[in-house]
Amino acid sequence: MSESQTSAKAPITIKKYANRRLYNTATSSYVTLDHLSQMVKDGDDFVVYDAKTGEDITRSVLTQIIVEEESKGGQNLLPISFLRQLIGFYGDSLGGLVPRYLEYSMQAFSHNETQMRDYMRNALEGMFPFGPFEEMGKKNMAFMESAMKMFSPFYPQGADGSSPKVEDLQASVSALQKQIDQLTKKK
Repeated sequence: MSESQTSAKAPITIKKYANRRLYNTATSSYVTLDHLSQMVKDGDDFVVYDAKTGEDITRSVLTQIIVEEESKGGQNLLPISFLRQLIGFYGDSLGGLVPRYLEYSMQAFSHNETQMRDYMRNALEGMFPFGPFEEMGKKNMAFMESAMKMFSPFYPQGADGSSPKVEDLQASVSALQKQIDQLTKKK
């Protein structure tokens, strides 16, 4: 492996000093959390070390970036209910599974995000604009249905395993409405 290939894969070292300043050793310059946020968005890998102790504080700094992004307003990616659930997993026996689950979920989301961007680019270039969105919509609906069935195992089904038809439900509602009308007329 050549030297440039090795250095391209090595994460950039950022040192955090006691005065809370961040120093990028690759560019020999001080950076801000906004700079680090942009590095993440650009796909640049970095590790943050406490300059005095040498402790890896990357997780803490990334969390600090998230807190600042959330406090800017406008776009909150972390709903309060999610944050409460996440806090609830600390110290829980299933807590060890959460990081892997979240990582897998974000990878799947990123994969779909890439597909969506590709579909949009193709649609804007004059290709058939609704076909890709329709297909992605069908996939998303199938995914959501399977997720809902997972969380609601008693989803109503007919004897043959099929779901009740809308027409049958509408007929039942109409019959019930007629019965209610008749009862109210008797009073």
